[in-house]
Order: sequence, then C-alpha cells, then structure tokens
Amino acid sequence: MNAIPWRDRVRGEDELVEQLQLLVSESAKRRAVALLDGVAELGTVADVARELGKSWNAIDKAIKKNGPKGSTTT
Repeated sequence: MNAIPWRDRVRGEDELVEQLQLLVSESAKRRAVALLDGVAELGTVADVARELGKSWNAIDKAIKKNGPKGSTTT
C-alpha cells in the first residue's frame, strides 16, 4: 500500500508533467535553431531533410513552429 495520499501523488505528477513540458519546449526551440543552421550550411530545407532522413515537410514545420520569430525557410 502506498503511504503517500493520492491527492499528493497527483500534485507531484502534475508538477513533473509541467517540468517535462518545459524541457520539451526548450529542446524543440534549440532543435529548430540547429535545423536553421543546417539550412544555412547546406542551402535548403530539402537538403537538411535528406541529410537527416526526414521529410521536407517535417523539417519545415519544426522550424516554423519552434524557430525564432520571423525565421523563414524559403
């Protein structure tokens, strides 16, 4: 039997979820910047996608969703 009341366990898990969501968001932003660096180096989003074995659409969406405001891939 668990000694910690369920309400406290739920609160603790909610806090953990918030922390993890923040970490994921920060990581996605850093990844988008790295992808933009790849575009600058290789020339196009398609080139970056080929290099990483991902679809052009996935790379483009990641940059647009998480990249610095005003960043463009075209």
